Amino acid sequence: MKTLTKIFTLICLSAAITAGAQSEKYVQNMTAAIQSLNQGKTAEEMTAVAAKFERIGDAEKTEWLPYYYAGLAKARMSLYGLGDKDKLADEAGVLISKAEALSKDNSEILCVKSLIASAKLLVDPMSRWQEYGEISANHLAAAKKADPTNPRPYMLEANSLKNTPEQFGGGCSAAKPLAEKAITLYETFKPASTIAPDWGKESAAQVVKGCQ
Repeated sequence: MKTLTKIFTLICLSAAITAGAQSEKYVQNMTAAIQSLNQGKTAEEMTAVAAKFERIGDAEKTEWLPYYYAGLAKARMSLYGLGDKDKLADEAGVLISKAEALSKDNSEILCVKSLIASAKLLVDPMSRWQEYGEISANHLAAAKKADPTNPRPYMLEANSLKNTPEQFGGGCSAAKPLAEKAITLYETFKPASTIAPDWGKESAAQVVKGCQ
């Protein structure tokens, strides 16, 4: 009986060590990919990093973050015009749906869904603003509700309003207070981990600076 207990203990210990090693490798891979995402400027660089995140997500079946970052990368590519904007936004939508399947009512995922809707809108603002503007705004409202401490919904809303004409409810008078609120939240916001979303503070600061 003692021998069986020892064997069972060794098996459990071995499994724990293996899981720990996998987790460490996952964090290392994600950290490197996030760095590449933040530094990426060309279509080739962003395509490569999106693919890397997707591969990590396919390997780590229960982790939502890889698909989240893959979707964010594709959304940024669409917004920056690094390829077919519509197609890239659609690809971002597929990836973020995979993240959402693993984590419901997630404020960070809702922020990227809003960003994707904005990317779709900007392909043809004149004909799409009513449809995708509402979708984007609804996702941001849901993101605020899901996590009132998250600064990113306020930052994204501030950016959107900054670029919206005053006659449609935009401009600095609407954008600046939201950007300032975002900056206040950034000061106290604590990411869940070293690889959790922690971006956007500079964008909020640029809105405030541009509205002085």
